[in-house]
Amino acid sequence: MQTEYCQRREQLMARIGNGTAIFPSAPTAVMHNDVEYVYRQDSDFFYLTGFNEAQAVAVLAPHHEEHRFILFVQPKDREKEVWSGYRCGVDAAKEIYGADEAYPIAELDEKLPQYLEQADRIYYHLGRDRNFNATILKHYQSLLHTYPKRGTGPIAIEDTSTILHSLRLHKSKTELDLMRQAADIAVEAHNHALQITAPGRYEYEIQAEIEHIFRLRGGMGPAYPSIVAAGTNACVLHYIENNCQMQENELLLIDAGCAYGYYNSDITRTFPIGGKFTPEQKALYEIVLEAQKQATQQVQPGNPFTAPHNTAVRILTEGLVELGLLKGEIDKLIEEEKYKPFYMHRTSHWLGLDIHDVGVYQYGQNPQLLQPGQVLTIEPGLYIVPDTKPAEDQPDIDPRWVGIGIRIEDDVLVTADGHEVLTAGVPTEVKDVER
Repeated sequence: MQTEYCQRREQLMARIGNGTAIFPSAPTAVMHNDVEYVYRQDSDFFYLTGFNEAQAVAVLAPHHEEHRFILFVQPKDREKEVWSGYRCGVDAAKEIYGADEAYPIAELDEKLPQYLEQADRIYYHLGRDRNFNATILKHYQSLLHTYPKRGTGPIAIEDTSTILHSLRLHKSKTELDLMRQAADIAVEAHNHALQITAPGRYEYEIQAEIEHIFRLRGGMGPAYPSIVAAGTNACVLHYIENNCQMQENELLLIDAGCAYGYYNSDITRTFPIGGKFTPEQKALYEIVLEAQKQATQQVQPGNPFTAPHNTAVRILTEGLVELGLLKGEIDKLIEEEKYKPFYMHRTSHWLGLDIHDVGVYQYGQNPQLLQPGQVLTIEPGLYIVPDTKPAEDQPDIDPRWVGIGIRIEDDVLVTADGHEVLTAGVPTEVKDVER
């Protein structure tokens, strides 16, 4: 993997020319009192270094004669390591992680200027760490003040996101191997959940079984808080309480993905708790399934990112008209977004180190074109939320539909000649999800 991280740094340095890029690690987060959450590294920092400790800073200075990749890290401290875990330390930052030079993090203020003085700009994302933002701005303003005496130094700060995130959007073979592993583990967990779900069990029991498999198979755990939503709970898009008992004639919506090697999967399936759809559930499910199939077919290199969403919206709208939940001419209903009371989210997002991964979706009025190596979700749904008010001039909602929530989601890789569904191992056909 160190070769891969080195290649990524070289790609980025080729793009920043005579600039210096600075990436801080993620801060620790407190769960309660003096107990911290399990540490999760900042994705940009991890993408470039593979380093998984807090209180670290990576500096890329392609113009520097000796040190192009510099790490500032916590030094070895036996007493603290006994309490909080082993540290890499300064020496290993060079030996293991390939830094040209490494320093204790306490020396950042002293050592950083030498990597900025010959740069024409600083590449840095002004993020949520206000103290570190202030540190960077302090150095920038100091060098700007002395610029007339030297004639060198940064005269601008540019966000790293626009350069780095276009690299992260296209996955390497190594990244895709990790994403396939994350997908395979989640596929096993979802298939297990389908088999063990039964009336009378609780949502949290299914969550526990799913997340048990994530860890059992070597995953880091859930990629995000698992959604296990029975009945009307499925109408809450990010329902995570998972504390209700499941009933005979309800559907169960499970939106759960596995994190593996920092890469994520994201799968949603909906199926009948008692084994058989009601007529209303089946009618809505088949509409969502058709929308998902046709949207997936739009994942082709050269197609706009919006193509799957536009396709899904049309299929869903046509189905809602057929069931009497909407009325009118299809194109006008879509143009006026009359479908939105029942389908209020987008169909896709990028997937990778982050669940909602980085990457531009649209350039002005022009959507991003799909390219090989990109991974996106395809996740249409329909939600007949209790107390939903129909759009203007639309029919009242027959009570028999109320409380049904359905979403079907897969992770799809854009390939040179089409697409690959990474999560196809979890069934979606009615005959396969009924028991």
